[in-house]
Amino acid sequence: MGDWLLPEGIADTLPAEARRIEELRRKLLDLYRVYGYELVAPPLVEYIDSLLSGTGRDLSLRTFKLVDQLSGRTLGIRADMTRQVTRIDAHLLNRDAVTRLCYCGSVLHTRPAGLLARRELLQIGAELYGHAGVEADLEIVRLAFASVRVAGVVDARLDLYHPGLAQSILDADAAIAPHAEAVFTLLRDKDIPGLRELAAVVPGVAAATWTALERLPNLYGGLEVLDQARQCLPALPGVTAALDQLQTTAQALDVPCISIDLAEVGGYGYHSGVTFAIYAQGWHDEIVRGGRYDKVGESGLRARPATGFSLDLRKLAAGLQPAQASPAIRAPWSTDPVLEKVVHELRSRGEVVVQMLPGHEHEQDEFFCDRELYEHEGAWKLRSLERA
Repeated sequence: MGDWLLPEGIADTLPAEARRIEELRRKLLDLYRVYGYELVAPPLVEYIDSLLSGTGRDLSLRTFKLVDQLSGRTLGIRADMTRQVTRIDAHLLNRDAVTRLCYCGSVLHTRPAGLLARRELLQIGAELYGHAGVEADLEIVRLAFASVRVAGVVDARLDLYHPGLAQSILDADAAIAPHAEAVFTLLRDKDIPGLRELAAVVPGVAAATWTALERLPNLYGGLEVLDQARQCLPALPGVTAALDQLQTTAQALDVPCISIDLAEVGGYGYHSGVTFAIYAQGWHDEIVRGGRYDKVGESGLRARPATGFSLDLRKLAAGLQPAQASPAIRAPWSTDPVLEKVVHELRSRGEVVVQMLPGHEHEQDEFFCDRELYEHEGAWKLRSLERA
């Protein structure tokens, strides 16, 4: 049995679940198309310099690396597709106008993102390039919500963040810059004691900087958090701009439940503006994550305003009701041309017809036969198995 074991965090998807995931993929790509998003398909591997340029250390740690036997250069197996789609917009399409792109494909992580997470994800998402205004942010958030509604998710809630706010506090104090990564990790974990421990060993940082950072983990809740932040955080231009952007976005969205989290600094380290996550009952963490990442294109690509979102189809499907078997028609195995014609006509109308091979009973999780074809007076007719 050991030869059949899969690596930890890697799993097969069985028939009924695979069908539901494929149906979700088609529904979402059709949804993105009617919004004007064009489908692209980046490769599974790229040179590591291209794949990770402009992204944070988090993404690098999650990326599998290997040596290309043809060129001798290091390749990376993608852990996220956003950077690849940005490269397509910048170099292959090279448009000046607004560009909307969508995608779907497997990504692989060196380590699971959480206790219940898989290492192989089926990532689907949409990206909007070329517009820096709030209109693009609103379109992306609304499309993300439309995605979960199409999937059948109810009572979804929205969390809004802005990693630029914490970054502005750090940028105002040069002494803390070498410790930015540690600070971001502590903020993400809401670890106020950890921040205080770091303050005790990092010299030269202003007391006001540590005070502002310690306040961020407690600035979580409804829209009133924005007013609280204006009163207790330093009036730095970047802080004020971030709060204004969050308020404009939140007030323009028709979402029943919105929360603000000013200590959240993003997942992969490349977001630069308003970011968001969507949560719902039945999932242990976010089902959609996205936001603005204008700075990714500045590293070797063409700098363009950019915002988007992505989700894992397997994770999305796992929180829905269990996949149900599809109804099918049972037919005997025969070379009768009349039967072959009837079966062909039924299948052309979208009916599932399963022909029983000689000596075998029907054993499939994917389909249940509620009807059957039978011969009566030289003609093939359809009847319900319940009435048979």
